[in-house]
Amino acid sequence: MSLLFLTFVFPLIGFLLLASLRDRLSENVAAVIGVGSMGLSALTALYVGIDFLNNTQAGGYYHQVLWTWMQIGEFAPSFGLQLDGLSLTMTGVITGVGFFIHLFASWYMRGDQFGYARFFSYMNLFVASMLLLVLGDNLVLLYLGWEGVGICSYLLIGFYYQDRANGQAALKAFTVTRVGDVFLAIGLFLLFREMGTLDIYEIVIRAPQVLESGSTTVTLAALMLLGGAVGKSAQLPLQTWLADAMAGPTPVSALIHAATMVTAGVYLIARLHPVFILSPDVLLLVGQIGAVTLVLAGFSAMVQTDIKRVLAYSTMSQIGYMFLALGAGAWQAAIFHLMTHAFFKALLFLSSGAVILAVHHEQNIFKMGGLWKKIPFVYACFLVGGGALAALPFVTVGFYSKDQILWEVWANGHPELFWAGIVGALMTSMYTFRLIWIVFHGEEKTPAHPIKGVSYWLPLGVLLVVSTGVGALIHPPLAGVLPESAGYLLQQAGQAHDLHFVEYVAMGAAFAGLILGALLFTGERKLVTALRNSAVGAGFAHLWKDGWGFDALYDLLFVKPFLLIARLFGRDPIDRFWGVLPAVIRAGNSLTTSRQTGSLRGYAGAMAIGLVVLLVALMVIQVMGH
Repeated sequence: MSLLFLTFVFPLIGFLLLASLRDRLSENVAAVIGVGSMGLSALTALYVGIDFLNNTQAGGYYHQVLWTWMQIGEFAPSFGLQLDGLSLTMTGVITGVGFFIHLFASWYMRGDQFGYARFFSYMNLFVASMLLLVLGDNLVLLYLGWEGVGICSYLLIGFYYQDRANGQAALKAFTVTRVGDVFLAIGLFLLFREMGTLDIYEIVIRAPQVLESGSTTVTLAALMLLGGAVGKSAQLPLQTWLADAMAGPTPVSALIHAATMVTAGVYLIARLHPVFILSPDVLLLVGQIGAVTLVLAGFSAMVQTDIKRVLAYSTMSQIGYMFLALGAGAWQAAIFHLMTHAFFKALLFLSSGAVILAVHHEQNIFKMGGLWKKIPFVYACFLVGGGALAALPFVTVGFYSKDQILWEVWANGHPELFWAGIVGALMTSMYTFRLIWIVFHGEEKTPAHPIKGVSYWLPLGVLLVVSTGVGALIHPPLAGVLPESAGYLLQQAGQAHDLHFVEYVAMGAAFAGLILGALLFTGERKLVTALRNSAVGAGFAHLWKDGWGFDALYDLLFVKPFLLIARLFGRDPIDRFWGVLPAVIRAGNSLTTSRQTGSLRGYAGAMAIGLVVLLVALMVIQVMGH
């Protein structure tokens, strides 16, 4: 376990090599460094994880202090790493899935004229930052990794910066997530004020003794932490950046939206769960935000025409399920779904990248069609990944995690959140069927060419296997780290009377969505066409495609007032006011210098005028004094 630090050191070294030598490296060498550093990190994580599980009891942890990072009075956070069941799960997902994404990227980015080595340098730094986020033993290190991930996402989303739209998408993602980061920073300040430390283990242990349940301080701290989480995990109301983040290369979308960045908010809430337990109103708000987000994202996914934007909204929806679980107190179910989602969503994004390359970088699904004959392996990957996304029973990994979430929500006495989850499941099946049917069936719109390469099929093949029911055999070691949920306790006590009801409803929603999708999107699609051509249908379609108009709303509420203030203060009236004094001095100087004529008559006249003014002033003072 002493090798734990190497998990993030390897990708950090890869970043330094690629960043310093990028113009002098061939594609093969850059690929070896970028992918190799991730492979070494994944192998180290595997070795450390096995050692940890074999030598640590359930609920235990390993602490590795590297050095004292800073010291300000009694505040002396160490640069240390902490490994427990939760951070081990996150590390395994980041390094494992991240390695296969890097391997696929080495094939996908071949011949890219915008910088092969530059791309992998950003990817390596991204992974190093994410590992620091989940392994840091204090919230200062967590925040450092948090900000590092944000910077790298900006660089990766705007990788093709020559296109102005891509730069704007990167700036939008950076700005919106910074809003959440400010809330997170305030939350950390509040926790430090109340507890005198930012050590994660101490906060988890001492929070119930130090913080008063339901107090204003703990509620405000939980709200601030939630603000940071919704920003990074693209949940309402800071979800607007996620769809536009598709501007980057497809492997970037897989890395950001599957295994790493968007799950950071879920990890934060799970890691600091005692704070949220002490604030039940905020905890319920977490679930409500997840429920609303997953439903809204489902509607938006139904009308998208870009293959990557469909998957982006599906990510928003699935993160909503994780928030739903957190809000219901199903901590372990949320992390389990986080892991399974990383498997099948990485599979879907990488498969979409293969589709995009096969059809000559076309991303409009209505310009594809008939691809199952040309790229059957990718078709199989989409079937398995789409099935997991739609939670098809028993054969896909998504069924086991989503079914567990829905049961926990029901068992915790939140029927409204449960039915929101069911509606979301119905829509997920519908837009998943729509996506697969339009892309792979019907008439071929764009000629596709076959694709091959071991770095193409190997990562897809591994992700395909773990996206089936096989992936559900991987159980995150969360016992003793996160609290047991009500649903689990009911099952242990043999009182889970509604379990089968929940399972049947969930399975019924999944199959009903597929049936509705088949009725709506196969054949001539007369009903869909009629709805799109009607005034009401076109209006809703436009609203959903634009993400429910949140961009326009925020433009009206925040952007335009800011620009107005900027125009009003463009010449800085404060500076202009203070400029009056030097202007008066300059005018006085000009006046006096202009009177330096050398004329005796002029000097005598000036003296006379000065004397008169002085006498008048003295008389006024005398009168006012009486």
